Amino acid sequence: MLPSALSSLLVILAVSPTAAPNTLSPQEKKAGWRLLFDGKTTKGWRGFKSDTMPDGGWLVGDGMLRRVAGGEKVGDIVTIEQFESFELMLEWRIPPAGNSGIKYPVDESMVTSGRSGLGFEYQILDNAGHPDAKQGKGGNRTSGALYDLIAPKVDVVREPGRWNESKILIHGSQVEHWLNGKKLLEFELGSPALKALIGESKYKAIPRFGEIRKGHILLQDHGDGVDFRNIKVRLPQK
Repeated sequence: MLPSALSSLLVILAVSPTAAPNTLSPQEKKAGWRLLFDGKTTKGWRGFKSDTMPDGGWLVGDGMLRRVAGGEKVGDIVTIEQFESFELMLEWRIPPAGNSGIKYPVDESMVTSGRSGLGFEYQILDNAGHPDAKQGKGGNRTSGALYDLIAPKVDVVREPGRWNESKILIHGSQVEHWLNGKKLLEFELGSPALKALIGESKYKAIPRFGEIRKGHILLQDHGDGVDFRNIKVRLPQK
């Protein structure tokens, strides 16, 4: 028999509802978190190199910011606000063979035409079902990777259709990628090691790549379906 106090606690946990998506607890608010997506509108977001959201492709529904699968690419979307040091957390899910990404920090002036932004990319991918997982070097295009640069230390991505929780942390020059509670990788902005990796990657001929320190957060339009929710950011405490 369980002690009565423990039994009561288990009953409370069993019947207590989970926190509603796209909301912050009092503890999160106190810790400095704020939402980048209110669950109802695209307030705070716009199309890449545009004053408005793309015409079609992206929509809000059932508490999710969604890139609907199919059709032509309509373009990436970015936060209106720009960030430097920050902690970003969000949840995402993709269908089988899905592909998307989170780019940061994005300087729109690096692209002269088109609707796709440049920046470090946190890869979002169905590792088992998308061929890009086997491209690159040593897994540096799998989910959670710093795309085409650094592979995650562990593979903890969940199967398509399930929600994953990602975190990107930038503290000064130190950057970390996390997925489902596990730290996948870390690197230092401007370091010789990072410059060497860029020099061997698809980005090697792009001027200023890896030098941007402040910019937008971008959600990628790869043409595949992807859902986002619980997008929140925390800035360094002063």
